[in-house]
Amino acid sequence: MSTQAPLCRWGILATADIARKNWLAIKNSGNGRVVAVASRHLAKAELFIRDCQAEAPFELRPEACGSYEELLARDDVDAVYIPLPTGLRKEWVLKAAAAGKHVLAEKPAGLDAADVADMVAACAKHGVQFMDGVMYMHSSRLDSLRQTLDDGRSVGQLRRITAHFSFTAPEDFGANIRSSTELEPAGCAGDLGWYTLRFILWAMKYQAPTQVSARILARTRGVPAEFSGEVFFADGVSASFYCSFRNHHQQWAVLSGDQGYLRVPDFVVPFVGNEVGYEVHNAVFNPRGCDHAMEKHGRVVTIPEYGHGHPSAQESKLFRRFGAIVLSGRLEPEWCEITLLTQQVLDACLASAAESGRLVELTPTFV
Repeated sequence: MSTQAPLCRWGILATADIARKNWLAIKNSGNGRVVAVASRHLAKAELFIRDCQAEAPFELRPEACGSYEELLARDDVDAVYIPLPTGLRKEWVLKAAAAGKHVLAEKPAGLDAADVADMVAACAKHGVQFMDGVMYMHSSRLDSLRQTLDDGRSVGQLRRITAHFSFTAPEDFGANIRSSTELEPAGCAGDLGWYTLRFILWAMKYQAPTQVSARILARTRGVPAEFSGEVFFADGVSASFYCSFRNHHQQWAVLSGDQGYLRVPDFVVPFVGNEVGYEVHNAVFNPRGCDHAMEKHGRVVTIPEYGHGHPSAQESKLFRRFGAIVLSGRLEPEWCEITLLTQQVLDACLASAAESGRLVELTPTFV
């Protein structure tokens, strides 16, 4: 007689819109199921469950909890997904860890690196996994990008990284929590800049930068709405990033070297389709007398992976990976170190921007 494989039992702590996408990701993970959803208002949790069950039903209907404490007290929840605003998150990460729940949290991870260090330490103390919810970290595209970066030919010696993530906010964006100085004080630098900085750090194999310089180009209700920065590494590699609530949808990254460059047109949220990919460019300049020719010599690398809403999609792989950690009982502390380093670089950029781009030295520390 066959027995069903164990599942990671999830609780969702809050009913943010992104949690709807991740409800489906948990269902598509194959090794998890949603057990309960909590809101400060029971009716909101019930409505959330009703809507999500209608689109992506679990065989056992998840239960609604009228408080976060109620969900954390359940003994049938192994892990919690926390999409609460950054200004509220630390309290509930600490409480979740103390309750013995593994924690997958949204980004930016905390208000500052001290907050993140406290959260990471609490999770380590209670023997639970902590990870931030950067979905593209779990895409098969990153594995392919790494192979191409390291092949010695496509890019050669990496010299420069550029990343851009932006969208044009609607007119009523002032009422959005991402414009709140209390809930999301880092504004676009935390919401969008986290992805650009993480990509830069990934490309550098998590080598800590030595210096950063950044500027706030525009504000909305006091929070950064347009932000740019420069990041410098000890080996001479430099990187630039730009994030904005004021510029149309763009989410591209370019990795440049002495032999070529890679361009990823959708590194955060893949375009719709059953493939993800990137471009490799190795242009050749051939001057012959009066005829000066720039030859393109480009190619596209594709990976069979759906852009969204599918078991192969990056969000499904995120929850599958996290569920596997929970079910194995073997924690992966490197995810905590990656999160803390990203927050430390973000903090340094915000400190630089507060002083009109002053060059800020970095001395990263790890828990």
